[in-house]
Amino acid sequence: MLVKDKLEAVLNVGLRVPSIMLLEVLYRWDVSSFFQKIQRSSLNNNPLFQYKYLALYLHYVGYILSLVLLTLPRQHLVKLYLYVLTALLLFAGHQVSRDYVRSELDSGYEGPLYLEALSMNRFSTALIAQLVVCTLCSCVMQTKRIWLFSAHLLPLVARLCLVPLETIVFINRFAMIFTGLEVIYFLASNLLVPYNLAKTAYRELVQVVEVYGLLALGMSLWNQLVLPVLFMCFWLVLFALQIYTYFSSRDKPTSRERLLFLFLTSIAECCSTPYSLLGLVFTVSFVALGVLTLCKFYLQGYRAFMNDNTMHRGMTEGITLLILAVQTGLIELQVIHRAFLLSIILFIVVASILQSMLEIADPIVLALGASRDKSLWKHFRAVSLCLFLLVFPAYMAYMICQFFHMDFWLLIIISSSILTSLQVLGTLLIYILFMVEEVRKEPVQNMDDVIYYVNGTYRLLEFLVALVVVAYGVSETVFGEWTVMGSTIIFIHSYYNVWLRAQLGWQSFLMRRDAVNKIKSLPTASDLQLEQYNDICAICYQDMKSAVITPCSHFFHAGCLKKWLYVQETCPLCHKQLKSQSQPANATAAPAQDILPANPNPAEAGQGELVASVAEGNKTVTQNGVPVEESQARSSSSHANPDPEPEGQAEEAGPSQGSGESCLRHRQPQQSASCPEAASSTACAADLQLELQRSASPCCL
Repeated sequence: MLVKDKLEAVLNVGLRVPSIMLLEVLYRWDVSSFFQKIQRSSLNNNPLFQYKYLALYLHYVGYILSLVLLTLPRQHLVKLYLYVLTALLLFAGHQVSRDYVRSELDSGYEGPLYLEALSMNRFSTALIAQLVVCTLCSCVMQTKRIWLFSAHLLPLVARLCLVPLETIVFINRFAMIFTGLEVIYFLASNLLVPYNLAKTAYRELVQVVEVYGLLALGMSLWNQLVLPVLFMCFWLVLFALQIYTYFSSRDKPTSRERLLFLFLTSIAECCSTPYSLLGLVFTVSFVALGVLTLCKFYLQGYRAFMNDNTMHRGMTEGITLLILAVQTGLIELQVIHRAFLLSIILFIVVASILQSMLEIADPIVLALGASRDKSLWKHFRAVSLCLFLLVFPAYMAYMICQFFHMDFWLLIIISSSILTSLQVLGTLLIYILFMVEEVRKEPVQNMDDVIYYVNGTYRLLEFLVALVVVAYGVSETVFGEWTVMGSTIIFIHSYYNVWLRAQLGWQSFLMRRDAVNKIKSLPTASDLQLEQYNDICAICYQDMKSAVITPCSHFFHAGCLKKWLYVQETCPLCHKQLKSQSQPANATAAPAQDILPANPNPAEAGQGELVASVAEGNKTVTQNGVPVEESQARSSSSHANPDPEPEGQAEEAGPSQGSGESCLRHRQPQQSASCPEAASSTACAADLQLELQRSASPCCL
């Protein structure tokens, strides 16, 4: 079944290519100039060429028939081609019979065939050819009545029966007339088939439009006809015929420069009509898709097809070519001018493909640098592709500058290649930094700053390149020729490539500055606090030799928390807002070692957040929701009672009804004297409910 489906898919595309070729020929055919040539020639007196308007109508009928063949269902299309093939076989049988009769007339021998070797050879060859034609016709038409296709055997039978040569000529004409009558009868018996087919198709189209709409109808025809593959095959056939025509008419070898010119001129010849231009668009799309797929396979192997990225399908490059071709009027130009314009358009398309390759390679290269994968082959493939993307765009920009004079439009085109090279350079530098950190076997504290400076540097270079392009365009507009299109392009380029880049860069700088200020405003944990906390950083999962304490009493590495603050301004654990605000004098006067660490037990995290929210309403600087002075007094009280609290009782204890301080004491390593040891979980739940009501009441605040 799989082979059958593939064969049907190939037939569905291959049998429709001639219809587009016919549309291409009809579009290129100038009927008026054709009839002018006929009038100047000797065929002007021919009655077939007197009815000019009838020929014009037939020209439009050819368009209609081509469109019908293009949209015909596959089953009917196969039948139509089988009928055409049968007609060609019958014509071939007629040609064989006519050639045999002529050869016999030229020889003049009317005796028995076996007495002359040449006559016997001619007879045997003609007989075998006619038998092959009859057999093929019966197989194609799927009938056992082979005699319907054997009329051209009559001259051979007559010659075998020693009929005079003049009579054989009339017998051959009779065979030709009989075959023609058969064809006319077949056409007459199937005369209503096109009408019935059109009627059925119209009925189905009306039903589909009423039920699903025009958009669904268009998508259905797009999928059934496989238009992208169909137009690509049509253009490749057209391009192959153009190349074959060129090389078949030349005897001398072609130089390398001539081959490049031949390539461009052949493409220019094959996009002179809307049909061939669409074929070139779809061909470029499939070529771009193939290049991007090959890039994925080169980087990731077969794993690239397991998680296929739908962002890179090659349609961007095809649509870019179509827009540029329509904008510049590519079809209306001469072949030489079209070839030069196509070179610039194809340069833009290749630059877009390289940018898409970079978008695929960038995350893979950075992931390899950040991971511990020691496969040299993977690193070699990633680095080699980056080096290619670094060198090739620069080489393209250099080559196009050699052929064209520098102006604003060319500078815009070249700037895309320069930006691609800059982005690849930044990716390689970050990859090298990651590999250096991997060799050191320990994280570098200021690695984030170094990466930020690298990214900022090549982003600044991109901004400067865009600024140079805009400045050159403005100077050319002011001191040269002013055009509406040029001014529009300058405005768009200034907005998207200059203003937006500057705005994004400034926002990134402000976010980084705010994150640094927030980190500086947080207190630093002492060695005693780190020893009591005895946990890892919740962001990087590494041991903490130094840490900062958030207002919600959570410990993090300063560098890790700074990276987190680039994304959002909340605590990574409790998601409380981390606002950079100045602390009062009594809070700053308290020593850092008196600040109690947060309990990493997640079962009690909700209680700490609840009391912290109450304390925040009082606008008092607190630690775990308790004022600093009370925290110091409670710390001395806890040292006075060093007996540890039972583990099960600590889990059941809850906040007291007064101010919720007893529940906070349960979070300390020592037991507080104010919290009764016999408190049950039901009482703590009631106290917690009462505390929630108090926190919601503005009178308690």
